Order: sequence, then structure tokens, then C-alpha cells
Amino acid sequence: MLAALDSSIRDCLTILDKHGVSAVLIVDDDSRLVGMVGERNIRKALVDGATPDDSVRDLVGRPVTTATPSQGRAEVLDMMHALNVGEVPIVDGGGRVVGVHVEDDIVGAQPLENWAVVMAGGRGTRLAPLTDDVPKPMLPVAGRPILERIVLHLVGSGIRRIFMSVNYLGDLIVQYFGDGSKYCCSIDYLWEKEDQPLGTGGALGLLDEVAERPTSPLLLMNGDLITGFSVQAMLDAHAEQGVVATIATSEYHHQVPFGVLEVDEQRLVRIVEKPTTCWPVNAGIYVLDPQLPPRVPRGELFPITRLFDDCLDRGERVGLWPLQDHWQDIGRPNELAQARGQL
Repeated sequence: MLAALDSSIRDCLTILDKHGVSAVLIVDDDSRLVGMVGERNIRKALVDGATPDDSVRDLVGRPVTTATPSQGRAEVLDMMHALNVGEVPIVDGGGRVVGVHVEDDIVGAQPLENWAVVMAGGRGTRLAPLTDDVPKPMLPVAGRPILERIVLHLVGSGIRRIFMSVNYLGDLIVQYFGDGSKYCCSIDYLWEKEDQPLGTGGALGLLDEVAERPTSPLLLMNGDLITGFSVQAMLDAHAEQGVVATIATSEYHHQVPFGVLEVDEQRLVRIVEKPTTCWPVNAGIYVLDPQLPPRVPRGELFPITRLFDDCLDRGERVGLWPLQDHWQDIGRPNELAQARGQL
């Protein structure tokens, strides 16, 4: 989808035909974005007397918008629909084109061998009555179900095979996503029994019922998260640390609503007025080495934390990866309202 500034109309038409897009990105010798040439402009030029061998230099216009590498697929799709454009170039901090979002696909995202498992089987009782007829991961935020935002983000990051753990109203999820082909990925479903929920890790024990064993680290995440975390950065950190599992962490801040007294042998040292304390907390996103899922018992309630305890008991290292991007858990009414911009 890229062409040089001195390319001919014929060259650009060939690119449009090959990729089935409506515009060609024009770049300089260093791959920096110069502009775009749309199919409509090319056809108008030909009608006005231009020849296929003429340069497109005079047809180059500014792109309607661009995206950064850190922007999630869902966010970019929403922007594309709002601006009525079919392609959005992905431009890094140096102005270089590193990929292109296309409405029906993403060009430039390197496919990953890693699989993703998304836990989407919970009842979401704390969000009732909103979840009486809708699974919690399917609650909309900014007009799009939370789970769809996750799928788009994973696919936009290069994940091409996704497994969804489903239980409560799972048929609605299957009906919505199907086999994943419309999202340019493959989606399989791990069905929990309605009367036997498996917890935050138990669905991993069902993987071998629908697929061969993974050969690369597996991404596991909760299906009720709003986040734009870097999949590649987390996978890279997992590999660099030499660990069997990596837990993404967020920061939880708590402000003490009183003046705290620091004392030494019953004598006041100082008063700290309403201090804030911060702890790293589990963000519900994990990377697991391939040998870990087979350790999860089949058909048994199994919190994912038990797997990490088992790793530690075996003397295996478990790493932590601090999230640098926005992250929000949608488990309580106030959290959902905050995500929807209502607070």
C-alpha cells in the first residue's frame, strides 16, 4: 500500500487493485508519510486527460487522520467510522509508516504464533440488572461490547487464534462472534458446564478438547477489561525475564482520610496528612509458558492464582510486568459508569 512520490498513476492503480483498498500511502525514501492518493482522485485525473504513466505527485493530499502504534484496533475503527474513511496509516514518532489500518483488516501487523484465551464465562452478578439478559463481557462501552474491543485489540496486535471461555448466556457470545472470520482470526469456544463454573483459570483445562497443545507462550486475560496494553511488549518482557509465567500489574492507590502519626517510643515524630499508599495489583492479564496449561485439572474450579502458587512451590520463577497503558476492570457499577464516561 506504499508508493514513492515519483510513482506513476499506473503503479498506484496496481497497488489499489492488489490490496483492494481505496487509497495509496505516499512515502519518502525514509518511509516517512508524505500523503495519500485516493482512487477517486486518480479516476478524476484520468477523466481530465492524465495518462497512466503520469506521476501522482500533483494528486497527493493530506491523510484525514493517522494512528499511533499504541492505539488499539477498536479505537481506530471507531475513528474510521466517525470520519468515514477506509484506511488509516499507522505512523511512529518519527513520522514513518509502520502499518495501515484497513476497515476489514490490518496491514502491517506481524502475525504472532501465540494464542490468546479470553475468560468470558462469568455471571457479573454485581452488575445486575444490566447482566440479567446480557453477559458481562458483552456490555457496551462507547457503542461497542467490551469483549469485541478485546478481540479487535488482540487481532490488531497480531493474535490470529483466540479461545473464549463461555458459560452464562454463552450462546449470545457465540452468535455474535461466530468463528472469528469477520475479525480476521479464528475463534474457538471453551464451554464450561452451567452448574460447574471453573473460576479464573479452570477453562485452561479444556484447551486440549478443541486444540492441539500450544507451542508458544499463551496469553490469558479476563473478558471484562478496558485496556490498550501492548501485547508484543508483554510477550517480549516474558521472554527476556526467563520466567514460566508473567502477571501484568496495575497500581492501586488508597488515600488514608486522616492525618497519620509517625511515632517513636510513644513520642510524635511527624504528622503525614492524608497520605496515599500504592500497591501493585493483579490486572487479570497473563502470559503462560506452554507447559503450564496441562497442569490445570479438567472440570474443576481452579483460580488462576493456584497455578502461580504451584509454580512457586516448584521453584519456578513468575515475573511481573507493570502496565504502562490505560487499564480498567469492569466489575462494579461505578467502574462501568466510569468507563462509559458517566462519572
